[in-house]
Amino acid sequence: MIEETTDVGAAIAGELQLLAPNVRASRSLAERLLDPDFIEVGASGRRWTYEEMLAALPEMSGARADGPLIESSDMTGVVLAPGLVHLTSETVLGGNRARRSSLWRRKPGETAWRIYYHQATPVPAEEGQNES
Repeated sequence: MIEETTDVGAAIAGELQLLAPNVRASRSLAERLLDPDFIEVGASGRRWTYEEMLAALPEMSGARADGPLIESSDMTGVVLAPGLVHLTSETVLGGNRARRSSLWRRKPGETAWRIYYHQATPVPAEEGQNES
């Protein structure tokens, strides 16, 4: 279905923007992509709220173009319901791998997709790439 492809594509585009140093370093750019009800459970296990993430994002890894960049692979998505897309991917930052899952939503009457929930799970160093 074309709409599903478009919705998944919009969510993937937003997710990739959030990995870009210029977006991570800019509160105003990040605000456009984070849902006001945003929650994250980071790879450390810490729970982040919308305000906590916006305040911390410019200082986090991947926020400087001259520092280590976040590399993403195997990003796929599926429409769970109208206005709700689930994405999964794997990232590498400074040699550390994580499997990521995020929910992107578009509220009725709005055109913008925003990340509503995100979770990162560290991948043990001894595990081969892309194993289950």
